[in-house]
Amino acid sequence: MHDGPVILPPVRDPRMVTVRRGGTLTDEHHHLLALWAAACAERVLPLFAAERPDDPRPADALAAVRAWTRGELPMMVTRAAGGHAMGAARDLRGAARFAAYAAGQAAVVAHVAEHDLGAAAYAIKAVRAAGGPDAGRRERDAQRTLLPAAVRDLVLEDQQRRDALCWSVFSA
Repeated sequence: MHDGPVILPPVRDPRMVTVRRGGTLTDEHHHLLALWAAACAERVLPLFAAERPDDPRPADALAAVRAWTRGELPMMVTRAAGGHAMGAARDLRGAARFAAYAAGQAAVVAHVAEHDLGAAAYAIKAVRAAGGPDAGRRERDAQRTLLPAAVRDLVLEDQQRRDALCWSVFSA
């Protein structure tokens, strides 16, 4: 369903696992990660919309994850919306495909917090596909300015730890 390797590490960082699943990630920080992932994906949503203006699935996935952070949708509904967004990417190539994946990954942060980097990485891949490596670096830097202070260090450390799994988009 995606291009490249699975971006989840073989050994999970307990700081990225929710308290109810045995980790140390609070609901508040989980929501911040989801909102950041949605913001990253939203930045590239126009790349998808340019190819498929009548397909609402990626935008719906972003709306779903934001509703989840407000307690308005259950995780399973949000996760399903993420799957539908990734389904919208299936027959596309390039920037539009990566933008749909970014939205899908953002929505599934509700299920597994570590998908936050999937949303960010796919957004960078979308920008690179549309505008080249320099555009990708600018996107990475712009994403970092959007990081909430409460999770900034956690995300930056995770980007270093999982950069190779995420196509090296965070170091390039």
